Amino acid sequence: MAANVARIHPFTIIRRERYLPISGKVTVRKGQQVAASDVIAEAYLSPQYVLLDIAKGLGVTSKKADQYLQCKVGMQVVAGDILAGPVGFAKRVLRAPKDGKIIVASGGQIFIEVHSTPFELKAGLPGNVMELVDDRGVIIETTGALVQGVWGNGLVDFGLLSISASNPDEHLSPHKLTVGMKGSVVLAGICNDMEALKSAIDLPLRGLIVGGLHPSIIREAENAPFPILVIDGIGNIPMNPVAFKLLASNEKREVNINAESWDKHTGNRPEVVIPLPAGENMPNPRQTVDFSPGQQVKIVRAPYTGKVGKLMNICTGMTSFSSGVTGIAGEVQLEGGDRAILPLVNLEVLE
Repeated sequence: MAANVARIHPFTIIRRERYLPISGKVTVRKGQQVAASDVIAEAYLSPQYVLLDIAKGLGVTSKKADQYLQCKVGMQVVAGDILAGPVGFAKRVLRAPKDGKIIVASGGQIFIEVHSTPFELKAGLPGNVMELVDDRGVIIETTGALVQGVWGNGLVDFGLLSISASNPDEHLSPHKLTVGMKGSVVLAGICNDMEALKSAIDLPLRGLIVGGLHPSIIREAENAPFPILVIDGIGNIPMNPVAFKLLASNEKREVNINAESWDKHTGNRPEVVIPLPAGENMPNPRQTVDFSPGQQVKIVRAPYTGKVGKLMNICTGMTSFSSGVTGIAGEVQLEGGDRAILPLVNLEVLE
């Protein structure tokens, strides 16, 4: 059975496709080194339009309006450019109100597609541009530590990692956010305090990484001016010890947060990348993974959400659970020694 994989790796090759949602312009070149916050492509997602009445603008009849045109379809214009005229003793003209492209210039009307602020696609991780995809984006490769999560607020940034928690289940509170953390990425266990999140915004931080985020403050987290990444789940969920140990061991290193949404169709997940120099025999992550005994797994549903254990064996046939659900199950030995029979769909392989 194919497994969902949460990649938590101290040293690996990381290759990511970064694409615009629609066709646009790629702004980097093949072989270029980029930072996580560099803009690699841009596109106009929501075009705006302006309709101009030539006759009204020039004070002439509709029948005569087109003879005064000084623009044509497809022409790029700048605000202030003369589009029609001059007319009469006063040499009356019609000018472009904004920068844009002429879409229609006939029938007594000029229709302009206005140049608005483009959507900017950021790299999301530092690395080397390996491939360009015409009009859509790039493929970037880097090496370093990787920790993937389950939720993000859509922002990208980087900064030095500061630790506010001594263990994975420690709650973030305002007094733990010191002035010395300003401009850094903070690692915490659980965030369930609105005042703590507001303190982080007031500092401000460059990023926040937590194991669990309380549902009551999701809206505030979505509107935060810096990336917030949740490693294990929504609720009072401690960070799994594997991720916490890896991140905490990299205190004061530069970390890059790409807090994009988890797309289960493409496999893209919110993640933290800690750049490290390449070495020999670099491990290359597998694209697909099947469940097999001996794997380290993370439990993603109650009552063991966020717990880590070892998959001891896969049960034969289908297993019925007290909830009434029947499915393929496995025996997991939890940290601490306890064992539990759990549906495989409730597990993620840590790799």
